[in-house]
Amino acid sequence: MFHRRLVRFIACGILGAIAALCLSFGSTPQLAIAADATSLPPMPLSTQGAQIVDATGKPVLLHGVNWFGIETETHSPHGLWARDYQEMLAQIKSLGYNFIRVPFSIASLRSTEVSGIDFSIGNNAALLGKSPLEILDTIIQEAERQGLLILLDSHQLNERIIPELWYDEEYSEADWIETWTMLAERYRGQSNILGADLKNEPHGKASWGDDKVETDWRLAAERAGNAVLAVDPTWLILVQGVENNVPNQQLDIHWQGGNLEGAGRYPVRLAVANKLVYSPHEYGTGVFNQPWFSAPEFPENLRDRWEIGFHYLATENIAPILIGEFGGRQVDCQSAEGIWQQKLVEYIAENDLSYAYWSWNPNSGDTGGILLDDWQQVNAEKQALLATTLVQS
Repeated sequence: MFHRRLVRFIACGILGAIAALCLSFGSTPQLAIAADATSLPPMPLSTQGAQIVDATGKPVLLHGVNWFGIETETHSPHGLWARDYQEMLAQIKSLGYNFIRVPFSIASLRSTEVSGIDFSIGNNAALLGKSPLEILDTIIQEAERQGLLILLDSHQLNERIIPELWYDEEYSEADWIETWTMLAERYRGQSNILGADLKNEPHGKASWGDDKVETDWRLAAERAGNAVLAVDPTWLILVQGVENNVPNQQLDIHWQGGNLEGAGRYPVRLAVANKLVYSPHEYGTGVFNQPWFSAPEFPENLRDRWEIGFHYLATENIAPILIGEFGGRQVDCQSAEGIWQQKLVEYIAENDLSYAYWSWNPNSGDTGGILLDDWQQVNAEKQALLATTLVQS
């Protein structure tokens, strides 16, 4: 116990020192915007065992942020009421991230209405008169110019809730797949698209490996993934887990989208080899106070949960892991959420895992963001913690 406390004390001391540097660095949001597409890895990306590799076969670690908003009623990335979109991308790049996970909804991409943008700020005027889909085009193209990859995320069907399944009463499976094939066609040849995160956080009735066509997420992921690859076989296909409903699962409870226990026995089968990445989500007490956070063995119980829930796929060299969401307000060494978050970042660094942090936005109610509420300055402690992984990029 003494040694664990000593290590945690030392880690927190280092974190505080880095945070001071980050605060100094992050307090000045006016950043030079340089054309830097040459910093993109040789594309397309593929997989090789537990690694994501570039076109030359060199391993690539993807360390990114979630920048949400297009999936909501604004139909545009949040924060553009306060910042120029080019400057926002430049700050993401300057902090050491190499990709952005961009959530969308079917409803938003079908709409023509946009709100939440101050068109008088900097180059935001270039977005005036554009549809949500055209704004997405512009963000992607500017990200390419600045050397940032983009992961497209089918986050919601409508603009309000994350559905249990990939379809609901309003939108069919055909609507969902047609949206994906439209995007694959639209961005075919766009060099900075790394792939498709097919459906955000399957949960509730969603199952894995029971062969029920209405609920088996694994089968639906195959149908959508193969439809995308038929249009553009260069994209990576990211598949999240479910919540429960996996035959003979070992853990009783999982996060929504976090249960990949079934993927070893019932793998997703894609028509194009070496394109599958599994993408669990993982959170702390700020999202929900799960029972394992108050167990006597916490935090030593976390690593077993992560290995059983998803990381065995990398350990057994089956497929790479990209943690599509994790985050929280606390990064300290005393609170359960802070300890959880530090342990997970440590685990990510030790195992060379890719991730997209939730979120870049400060207006995520239960997690906060990397940015502070002014949409300008950086949360120094969070960035300091994540910087311990970015040095490996």
